[in-house]
Parts: sequence; structure tokens; C-alpha cells
Amino acid sequence: MSMPHVQPDAEFLSGDSTWVRMRTVILVRWTAVAGQIGAILTVTLWLDLALPLFACAVTIGALVLSNLLTSTLLPVSYRLSTKELRSLLLFDLVQLAVLLALTGGTTNPFALLMVAPVAIAATGLRRGSATTICIATLIAAVCASVFSLPLMYSSGEVITIPPLLSYGYLLGILITTIFISVYTHRVSAEIRNMASALMATQMALSREQKLTDLGGVVAAYAHELGTPLATIKLVSAELIDELSDHENLNTLREDAELIRDQADRCRDILHSMGRAGKDDLHLRQAPLDSLLHEAAEPHMDRGRQLIFDLRPADGSDGKQPVIRRAAEVIHGLRNLIQNAVDFSASTVWIDGHWTDEHLIVRVIDDGPGYPVHLLGRIGDPFLRARPDEVKPRPGYDGMGLGLFIAKTLLERSGATITFRNGGDPFLDQHERPERSGAIVELVWSLAAISGTKSGGLGENRNNPGV
Repeated sequence: MSMPHVQPDAEFLSGDSTWVRMRTVILVRWTAVAGQIGAILTVTLWLDLALPLFACAVTIGALVLSNLLTSTLLPVSYRLSTKELRSLLLFDLVQLAVLLALTGGTTNPFALLMVAPVAIAATGLRRGSATTICIATLIAAVCASVFSLPLMYSSGEVITIPPLLSYGYLLGILITTIFISVYTHRVSAEIRNMASALMATQMALSREQKLTDLGGVVAAYAHELGTPLATIKLVSAELIDELSDHENLNTLREDAELIRDQADRCRDILHSMGRAGKDDLHLRQAPLDSLLHEAAEPHMDRGRQLIFDLRPADGSDGKQPVIRRAAEVIHGLRNLIQNAVDFSASTVWIDGHWTDEHLIVRVIDDGPGYPVHLLGRIGDPFLRARPDEVKPRPGYDGMGLGLFIAKTLLERSGATITFRNGGDPFLDQHERPERSGAIVELVWSLAAISGTKSGGLGENRNNPGV
């Protein structure tokens, strides 16, 4: 069975700000107001600095008025759009730059607060909006430094700072702004991608488990209805025998025959529907070849030759291991086989080898192999780069999500996964070996994957009523 197509939330992936509540922004801005007022009062009353108090009060009052208006016009539970959050950050940035220009410019120790809007934008806004905030911060920092008023004591003595330190403070703010913007946005994007990929993995596993449970329910119905259907068939057969001696009761005999035929039909339907369910329910473990064939079954008739090579490794006792039929293992292997079939030229090899302690499974194709520049990132979600020479995969957008899901599920079952190419992709086609495409190697400890022992994932729970 194929994995459902999971489309991650576009706003979440792109970094849209609709998850930022108005209440959060209001509280942060009130904190900024309190901090600005406290800093002005402290340097005026305690350090005896002469500041343009009226201009500072007007600047702080603008932030207070803006906060009052937004808190009045919008409910506290309102979630800001990208444009709204960007506008508020730009306003706060300009307000802070003006206040810094009135209090010494970038030599003011609180000038580092100009990095705060950049960090918020890099975390909660898309790349374009975050870049706008970053550029605005750089411009505001330069303006606050160039057009700043000097600090002086109330006695009229001007506090002088060496020009080298002034330029150093400005340069430090500019570099910090760029670093925080790029680094924070990059980390936030990776976190969002990973969260969405894990959500897709959970949905795929949940669907696989539901289908397994559904098979168990069908098996339960087939089992429970078997007895009444057998009784109906027996009684109808007796009625047919009794009515066969009465020529005037042919109509009733035909009705009894119809009942028997329909009972047989119900039995056959339930038997065909419940076969897979009974397998999932009662065979919670299976030989390695059965499990690999089950994982490959949806891709058997897709125009590719699937070759299974199952044999013990040197030095083992030769007994084929019995594997837990966990949904994680089957779904993960199925995704890997699907990927190999999609990119293969004609053949896919599925190897299974075992020793006394380990199980090794390899999925190999004769396709072009993994792109060399992406080989170290195979298994990461949302890989967008893709060479033109690699043929497109039907129904697959080249983001690496399928391999990520398979890797996550199989690692959860205790597997160690390695991705590599079977041959040099730069060789001509006639120079490449037969197994020249992509190779996925999975190694389990038999103690973790064996069906005779409880593994790390626990027992595969199905309907207990059968």
C-alpha cells in the first residue's frame, strides 16, 4: 500500500507569522516601555546625565500610544499576519533608533537591543520580510550613530568616546545584526522542516497501523460470522432435501437453494477480506522472505524485475530469521523499494543476509544513483536541489520526504541505515557494473528485530477479540 500524500502546512514551512499572538507582542512592547522609562530615570537621577527628556518622553509616548491602539483595536488572541508583524517591528525599530540617537547613539550600551526585532523577524517571518527588517536595522543603526546627540552630565561636561571605539560599537552591531538574521532564520527553517517531516512520518505510520487494525477487524468479523453462516447453509441444505420430495413445493425449494448460495457467497467474501487481517493478527512475526515480499508486493507489477537474494552470511547456521511484522519496518522498506523502482532502469535487487547476531538488508537498483552533491544529505527532509539529468519521479516533488520517512521509521525499529552508490556516476553506461545505482543498506541486531523476542517498539497490538 502506498503512503498518503502529505502536504505540509505552507505557512508553517515558509515561516509565516500567523502563529504569533497579539498578546505576546503587546506584553513584549510593554516590557520595552518599562525598560526605556527605567533606563531614562536611572541615568538622569542616579548618574546625573543631562538628557533631552521632552524628546525622550515623546519618543516613548509614541510606543505607548501604538501599544494602546493595537490592544484596543485587536483582541489579545488575534494572530498577526506577516504584514502586520513586519509593520510593528519596523515601528519598534524606528522608535528605538530615535531614542538611541537622543541618548548617545550606538555607543549607548542598550544599542544591542536593535538586534531584537531582527531575531523576531528571522524566526517568525518569511525570508523577504526578514531581509527587509535586517536591512532596516542596518540603516537605523548607521543613522542612530551618525545623527546622535552626545551624552553629557548636568554640569555641561560632554562624555567623549574615542572614535575608534565608536566605529567599533557600530561595526559590532552591524555584524551581529547580519549574523543573527542569517543564523536564526536558517535554524528556524530547519526546525520547521523537521517538525513538518516528523508530522508526515507520524501520519504515514498512523495510516499503516490503522490499515493493519482494519484488517484485524475484518478478520474478526469473518471469524465470528463463520458459525452462523455455516448454520444457515446446513439448515438450507436440509430444507432442500426435505422439499425435493414434494413437487408442489418447488418454489420453496428454490428459495432454500438461494439461501444456501448466498450463504456460500458471504463466506467467500468474508474469507477473501479477512485473509490479510488474519495474517496481521495472528502472524505478528514472519520469515524474512515473507516480510520482504510483503513490503515489495505493491511494486511487483510496475514494469521492473525484482530479484530477491536471501541467504546466510559466511559462518552462520543458515536458519532464516523470523522478523517482527511491525508497521514501521514494512512501511519503511516499502518506501525504499518504491524509490528504487522509480529510479531503476530495469532491475531492483533486494538482498537479505544474516549472521548469528545481525540482519543485513540491501535495496539496490540499476538507475543513475544518488546525486553526488546530495549523497551526504540523503535522508534529510525537503531537499529541493535536483540535477536535471536525473529523471523525474512520478508523483514525487523531489523534496526527500519519502526517504526521510523511511529512514525515521526504520531507525525507530533499531536499524542502522547507509546510503551510497554502487558505481561511479561519471562512468559511461557500458563501463558501469550491473548493480550500479543507489544502494540502501540496513543493519539490525537480531535481538532487536527478531520476532521471537520483544523488541524496542513493543508488541504489535491488534484487535484482541479475534
